[in-house]
Amino acid sequence: MKIKPLLHLMTVSLAAVTVLSACGSSGGGSSSAPAASGSTGAGTTPAPAPAESAKPVTISFIHWRGEDVKSLTSIIEKFQTEHPNIKVDMQTMPSEQYQTGAQAKLQDGSVGDVFTSFPGAQFEALAKAGLFADLSGAPFLSSFNDTLIASGKKDGKQLAVPYQLVYNDPIYNVKLFEKLGLTPPKDWAGFLELCEKLKSAGLIPIAFAGADIGPGQFMNTMVMNNQPSDDIFTKVEAGQAKLTDEFWVKTLTQFKELNDKGYFQPNALGTKDAAAGALFQQEKAAILASGSYQLAQNKKANPNLEQKLLAPITVQAGQAKYEGVHTTTFMLAVNSKSKHPEEAKKFIEFLSRKDIAGQYANETGQNVTVKDVQYSSPELQVAAEWSGKKTIFQPRFSIANAENQKAVTNSIQAVLSGKSPEDAAKEAQAIVDQHIKK
Repeated sequence: MKIKPLLHLMTVSLAAVTVLSACGSSGGGSSSAPAASGSTGAGTTPAPAPAESAKPVTISFIHWRGEDVKSLTSIIEKFQTEHPNIKVDMQTMPSEQYQTGAQAKLQDGSVGDVFTSFPGAQFEALAKAGLFADLSGAPFLSSFNDTLIASGKKDGKQLAVPYQLVYNDPIYNVKLFEKLGLTPPKDWAGFLELCEKLKSAGLIPIAFAGADIGPGQFMNTMVMNNQPSDDIFTKVEAGQAKLTDEFWVKTLTQFKELNDKGYFQPNALGTKDAAAGALFQQEKAAILASGSYQLAQNKKANPNLEQKLLAPITVQAGQAKYEGVHTTTFMLAVNSKSKHPEEAKKFIEFLSRKDIAGQYANETGQNVTVKDVQYSSPELQVAAEWSGKKTIFQPRFSIANAENQKAVTNSIQAVLSGKSPEDAAKEAQAIVDQHIKK
């Protein structure tokens, strides 16, 4: 047998295979994005970048903030320039629709490689469904204020990263208040007196979106000082307290009082968010029962507006525990069923950069949880003033069950439609009772 020529042939063949394999790993000449550098922003030490696919990858990003699309489109373009093999397909849904329909879209991983979640009931439902990838230990977490992203933790794991810091306090027209010699009151009697003066001046005291977001927003400041403990709604869901207890009946009674005295606009229950906002923007209403997230929209619609935040104090002077309400929301997450988890994490890492978070904040009018961001607009500075006040995390989002949360807000609508506070509370409690685990 001619062994030496055969061995020589095998050696040449193996060498050829090795060369071809090395060429194949380069992706056939496709360029890959460079690893992250010092441009990640202060406080962020990038981990070794996971290998990006040589082939172009498209990740889906879904959220409810349609008003942020212009800013996020610009940010996505910057991301894609740095990561040319990752394309981001952004989709938005109205907030109410997002809360009820997002989970179904996320189930098979084809939509929402990166998605957002509300805290509270939606976060709990998505966690129970196992749809959050664990982000614990991700280097980009160091870019965030640790305390402010705690609402994204569950069972010791960082499942989501809240991006926005919102103050869920009503907005008031500063110039109208100054013209009438009014200042934010310190107790319930003062708040009623304020509303009466506004009404007497021919203004709508409070623009209230009773048909959609109003009950869920305004309830937070209305109940914050009425509740006997910060975890009262947790106790309600555990069967240790009831909505028929004094704290909620009193809150419903105060809603009824505002409505009966004509301090909401006519047909408040039929008024949606945009219409309520328009009343305030057109200076027909002096107060808008929403939150800091709407400051920028109001200013855009009416550049002459001067706005600040005001929370009704529903107790006697000196008895208030809290001055207002805050929420960390727009919780960024990676879908556990995503086929491109590393690319999804790269996008969240990009959003966590101080410069990018600053762009998002100043373009959208949303305060953020990223550290050391500089705010340039007066509206963001107004919200930032509240960082030194004593605020409570949004009570509504302490309700873990979505049906219970709906029962609570529906009881407000029931009172405004004419039902007694006691009967409305009783009906809401009956729904909660159905969900209490025996």
